[in-house]
Amino acid sequence: MTDVLLLAVGATLVSAGARRAGISVPIALVVAGLAASLVPGMPDYHLDPEIALLVFIPPLVYSDALESSYVNLRANARPIGLLSVGLVLFTTGTVGLVAHAVVPGLPWPVAFVLGAVLAPTDAVAAVALARRMGLPRRIVTILVAESIVNDATGLTAFRLTVAVALGSATSILNDVGEFLLVSCGGVTVGLLLALPVRRLRGWLDDAVAENAVSLAIPFAVYTVAESLHASGVLAVLAAGLYLGHHSTGLSHEARLQEKATWRLTTCLLEAVVFALIGLQLRPVLHALHTTDPAALGRYAAVVLATVLVVRICWVFPATYLPRRLSSRIRERDPSPPWQLPALISWAGMRGVVSLAAAFAVPAELPHRELLLFLTLSVVLGTLLLQGLTFPLVVRLIGPEESRESHKDDLAEAVAQEAAAEAGWARVEELVIAGGDVPPQHVLDRLRQLAEHRRATAWERVRADAPMRRGETPTAAYRRLRLEMLAAERQVFVQLCKQGRITHEVLRRVMHDLDLEESVLCRD
Repeated sequence: MTDVLLLAVGATLVSAGARRAGISVPIALVVAGLAASLVPGMPDYHLDPEIALLVFIPPLVYSDALESSYVNLRANARPIGLLSVGLVLFTTGTVGLVAHAVVPGLPWPVAFVLGAVLAPTDAVAAVALARRMGLPRRIVTILVAESIVNDATGLTAFRLTVAVALGSATSILNDVGEFLLVSCGGVTVGLLLALPVRRLRGWLDDAVAENAVSLAIPFAVYTVAESLHASGVLAVLAAGLYLGHHSTGLSHEARLQEKATWRLTTCLLEAVVFALIGLQLRPVLHALHTTDPAALGRYAAVVLATVLVVRICWVFPATYLPRRLSSRIRERDPSPPWQLPALISWAGMRGVVSLAAAFAVPAELPHRELLLFLTLSVVLGTLLLQGLTFPLVVRLIGPEESRESHKDDLAEAVAQEAAAEAGWARVEELVIAGGDVPPQHVLDRLRQLAEHRRATAWERVRADAPMRRGETPTAAYRRLRLEMLAAERQVFVQLCKQGRITHEVLRRVMHDLDLEESVLCRD
């Protein structure tokens, strides 16, 4: 238990330091894990296979699904499907073929288990960079959706390949049928469980209780689906997409808490897993001490090169071939410049899911230690090679700065205009219909609030106008109001120290000030 706590604390500190320094968090954690594994006396960290799949995968998939847009997923269903399903199966088969050919004595079923383990991508670092550098939203949407959906596809394929390797499967036709049954069953279970959960959270009407349910959802859905021999990961994905799409029905407090809760949970889990990637190298190498190091390096290099090349060979045909074959697709979605598929093809880093799947390989499976070594080698290779070079690739071939943010600002300004008019019209209706006329200063304040939000949106649209001098009224308001909030906090703290207000009052007013500051400081 002490070792686990030390791991969690150390990983969290490294993650915080990397964020502070602007360094890629996954890469920093992996390097720190590698360095720590070389320290004499460092304990060996081993994860139980069931814990690896139950503790890490469901919450990570669920949190990503909550943040995903169902509308964007549906709009980009074709490229997402080709990557998250087609590429995963293609990678599983190709890596299996190459591994069987390169590694002497590696059985076909075990080679395909390795392919299924390495098939899912982890686009955490690539997506974060793509957002910071203003890449087109479609690239970000596709990478995020691929990393979510291909987790489910890859782990379902992993489950079936392990069954084949252990002799639990019968024939290819049965395996394909089971794959479809497990996949469809997982989605069905996830949706069926999400429906009552949505009603339950609405009935609770308590933000803390609602988010306690939210934390339990991925584990409960995964467990139920697996007990029914369906895909637990697909069930969690379906439930997360459905509940995230209907999150507008929750209270504002529940939404704020849920977002903060899952960000914290994801940060902690990813920190621990990426640190484990580095820490696992030494015990895995120790288990393979009788194998020729040169041969191990050769196997790892070939498998890593296969994983990199397979993605490139798939992305370009998957991007342009459908448009060549279908005029309808070509007219609705013209061919993008070559830079976009090139960036997507170089964003295929492996990480949490592959590591968890490798840990979950049963102990009775032949060559388990070799699979762990090859998985660690590919995860480390893609994180360091692609993760470190992706910023350079973006700068060299990336498209010019996207204007999508300007379009978003314009759309928000138009929406704020309509919302302000509707809100004020509602106030006028209530004043006319009601017997009690509110004081004039209340009406003036409501009108000013509506005008302020409308003006703020339009000022963002005009923020890039040429020859603009000085700060906008909204910027001035934000700057001065933040100074006011800081001064108000000092007064409340001082009054509490003097005993003139209680700690309960202090917490309540500080909460209100924090909410207002979060609105002022939003991106």
